Amino acid sequence: MVRLSTAASGRRWLIWLLAFAWLLLLACLPWWLDLPLLLACALALLWRMGPLQGRARWLRRGLRWGLPGLLLAILRAFGADPLAWLVTLLAALAGFSLLMLLENWLDRGRVREPSPSATGEWSELAMAPIGPAAAIIELQLPHWRLLEEGLIDPLGGELRWHDGALQLADGNRIDGVEPRCDFAADGRWLVLSLAAPRGLLLLDRRQDRRHRLRGWQLAGWYEGQPWLSRDMEHAPLAIAHVLGHDEAD
Repeated sequence: MVRLSTAASGRRWLIWLLAFAWLLLLACLPWWLDLPLLLACALALLWRMGPLQGRARWLRRGLRWGLPGLLLAILRAFGADPLAWLVTLLAALAGFSLLMLLENWLDRGRVREPSPSATGEWSELAMAPIGPAAAIIELQLPHWRLLEEGLIDPLGGELRWHDGALQLADGNRIDGVEPRCDFAADGRWLVLSLAAPRGLLLLDRRQDRRHRLRGWQLAGWYEGQPWLSRDMEHAPLAIAHVLGHDEAD
């Protein structure tokens, strides 16, 4: 399990408060204003190359919390009589069904864990130990370093920011990244933030490989390895697990 920091817990509480405020706002607005807002969020999610794609997790959260607000607005508009309850229940059935279809469509490329039936016969599983021993993985938080004034490379030389690009100590140039980075203590992994679309560029300098991971963020470090996460709602994953499901440059 991963132990979350106090700062992460504070951000989680802030997210919950913002989501609840969004629900109350939509509940107070007329339903004919709420519906276009939620449809706009859905269209922004379906527009894969849209400018809001880097805020996909906020759009999904807005749909999840906005739909109950829309239902409350419908119930309030029709006077909470039996007919209003019927209309609201039908709207809830249709809305949550469409939301589930949208979530499944957006997650269609995500590889899920294999079922137990695919990993062994039932008799072998019955005789096997019940799961691995629990272990606490405490991540070291990222320490983003600015590149504008130059930065000493743990592998030797200097990392420089020149003409809107990163200049490595070996002379290679990396474009399309932001002027900040983080790296492992031994210098093997160099992590850069993509300028657009949102994501990370990881350099495995021991294997001389680059991995461009869209939609991922650096959660922290553990034993010299970067751990990544999609957002605050999902647990961080080790780099070996992430690279098993994402394409590398």
